[in-house]
Amino acid sequence: MAGITLAVPSKGRLEELTREWFADNGLTITRPGGARSYLGAIEGLPDVTVRFFPASEIARELIRGTIDFGVTGRDLIHETSETGPASVVFAKPLGFGSADVVVAVPDAWIDVTHMHDLADVASDFRSRHGRWLRIATKYITITRQHFAKAGIAEYRIVESLGATEAAPASGVADIIVDITTTGSTLTANALRVLEDGTLLQSEACLLVSRTATWTPERRALLDAVLGRLDAPIEL
Repeated sequence: MAGITLAVPSKGRLEELTREWFADNGLTITRPGGARSYLGAIEGLPDVTVRFFPASEIARELIRGTIDFGVTGRDLIHETSETGPASVVFAKPLGFGSADVVVAVPDAWIDVTHMHDLADVASDFRSRHGRWLRIATKYITITRQHFAKAGIAEYRIVESLGATEAAPASGVADIIVDITTTGSTLTANALRVLEDGTLLQSEACLLVSRTATWTPERRALLDAVLGRLDAPIEL
């Protein structure tokens, strides 16, 4: 029987929690080569190959169909490609890695509480300041999609490679789109989330690739594994 490939996060707390979740559901993931190895297995399931990848790579390869199922954040699926959500099946939320992708503005912007207020600010920004509103973010795809839905087009994205929340104070950007769990870092940097500024609620999920090649044999093996994880799906 042709095997299938499971991808799990390669390091850190996300790897630990993923392996704990599988173990709690009766499937033990092993990594014989240690932390430097990208190859693993599931005890008792020789037809399932485990690959250890960074979470962002798991999202990309699930969308491409080069891995069959895996664990990564919902936000990464949405950010990696506009077609990302349609390219996978969200088989099961795993109950950890929760965070929100949000729009945050400086506390001093007291009249800006909702996205429609931000639309007004963006349209006036060029005439008042001689430039477009600048948004610091790592979430370029998500930002563009949601700002388009809100009718906001007059802005410029400043791609953030470091501490996004520091961008407004340092003058690099005016507002930010970033991921947050408690909001404490935003508060510490004199930022606040708009009332309707949560663009995406994310958490770690078990996902199945729609774009992988699913022969009857491979699909039967997938269904057997998902059955043990109480995560049945329809492709």
